[in-house]
Amino acid sequence: MAHTLPPLEYNYDALEPHIDAQTMRLHHDIHHNGYVVGLNNAESKLSEARESGDLALTKHWSRELAFHGSGHFLHSIFWKNMGPQGGGEPDGELEKAIVRDFGSFAAFKAQFTAAANQVEGSGWAILACQSDLNSMVILQSEKHQNLTQWGVAPLLVLDVWEHAYYLKYQNRRPDYVNAFFNVINWNDVAERFNHNCSC
Repeated sequence: MAHTLPPLEYNYDALEPHIDAQTMRLHHDIHHNGYVVGLNNAESKLSEARESGDLALTKHWSRELAFHGSGHFLHSIFWKNMGPQGGGEPDGELEKAIVRDFGSFAAFKAQFTAAANQVEGSGWAILACQSDLNSMVILQSEKHQNLTQWGVAPLLVLDVWEHAYYLKYQNRRPDYVNAFFNVINWNDVAERFNHNCSC
């Protein structure tokens, strides 16, 4: 079954002034769709290779599958992690877990911000649940599939590839990262926490 580009649940300009409409349109319609196309192509090529028995390009198509699949997966979370009524701080069980695992919301925000700003090259900052350890962790992921940690469920993801912010913020990644906190949809993060975390 082919993967499809999930629609945005809000208008392109809904996150203004923090994230501009032109960036949202290019990021969602062009960049994310590129990952969907790449993922479908990689799956198709691997299927053809299995059917023909010619597995000489397995390494190549496996890399393509990991790259495009991870891009599609993380972007699908990213769009829902944001919303026009976003910002502020979480509450309920998610807030308690953040305080337990990071000391305070301010300490969490500082570490998440540092992780996003310090990703080398292009990548992501990720708040994830480690259900087997009953705790949460902040991770960096370069090029989607690199430097991630197995056995975690992403709850909050921030895309820090340049296409996510360059039109508005140019090379000022820290300004973009700060702006992201004004559009976080904590209800979506809490739903992911409640569904994925036993911590």
